[in-house]
Amino acid sequence: MTVRGALRLRMSALGAVLLASGCNTMAPPSAEVACSATLPPKVTLSPDGGTAATTLSVLTFNIEGLSWPARSGRAPSLEQIGKHLAAMRATGTAPDVVLFQEMFSDAAKRAVLSSGYPAIDSGPRRTTRARGSTKDKLPGNSSLKRGEIGVHVYGSGLAIASRYAIVDTARRAYGRKSCAGFDCLSNKGIALARLDVPGVPSLIDIYDTHMNSRGASGAPAARNLAAHERQALEASEFIDRTHDDATPVVFGGDFNMRHSEERWGNFSRYQSLDLVHRICAAPASGCDVRMSWDGDEPWMDTQDLQFYWPGDRVQIRPIRVEALFDGSPGSPQLSDHDGFLVTYELRWKASETRKDACRPIPGTLALGR
Repeated sequence: MTVRGALRLRMSALGAVLLASGCNTMAPPSAEVACSATLPPKVTLSPDGGTAATTLSVLTFNIEGLSWPARSGRAPSLEQIGKHLAAMRATGTAPDVVLFQEMFSDAAKRAVLSSGYPAIDSGPRRTTRARGSTKDKLPGNSSLKRGEIGVHVYGSGLAIASRYAIVDTARRAYGRKSCAGFDCLSNKGIALARLDVPGVPSLIDIYDTHMNSRGASGAPAARNLAAHERQALEASEFIDRTHDDATPVVFGGDFNMRHSEERWGNFSRYQSLDLVHRICAAPASGCDVRMSWDGDEPWMDTQDLQFYWPGDRVQIRPIRVEALFDGSPGSPQLSDHDGFLVTYELRWKASETRKDACRPIPGTLALGR
């Protein structure tokens, strides 16, 4: 390609970027609530009165919130997602926490807001500084034709919505050398929301991410695989930096590892958290599986996953898994992903239950926005 041709291609690509970004002007959704203004969960005691327990339900849901030219006609379905979650909240059946991905368009942002959750925080914005772990080039060459133009059109598309107060937040955008293909148009990354659940002795760390795709990225296999590995490393580094080991953690999102042994191998080198699918697939786990799982490794058949780890004072384990927005009766299919809903049991010494449900918890970090 001549210099003039390359320049024309770059200007054309930048023009498309400006056109697409100009169609989405709404700020990422945000909402705050005080712990004292939230309803406490139902807490049960063991027969001997020694331990207390409650539940925390977490939905991870890629809402397919892409806008033109990637998608068109998504606004009605996105509106229905917001209305359906709001209706569930009105009847007390909504998830306690929702981890959204692909919240790119204004219609998608409105859907998250209209769900009615009192606490909402978003992931990296379009202009959030990317923080990579390496400056090394990815395999192969970058291409303007597949979106590797050095400019972000969208933010991360991440949002965490909660019925409980979010008392601390942090976010990290993956490095500019850690994306491949059309995924580079989004400032993908990872977000943390630290929850204060009334009565529970410690805070709960909730992480949300959306990692580099494979075929949809348009990038060669070696290139998108290397980008995914770098994001796995950077997510692990972020969790290590922001997470207090005394605090239970849930890490969910769209990990883009379906049917890829290589991606799973790379990811597992950096993460030691327990995988909900793996735990619940064991017959002796006591986990109620209310969805169809095929084969011995059901986690290989989905992009949408959750991981978890206990804290020092509060134990956590999955007790139920089910699909939401999957087309079953009362649960309309409104995205190219089903929602993955996990109900966790939180358990602790009854003597450590916070009597003043929302008093400050020692060790809270001001992580910043």
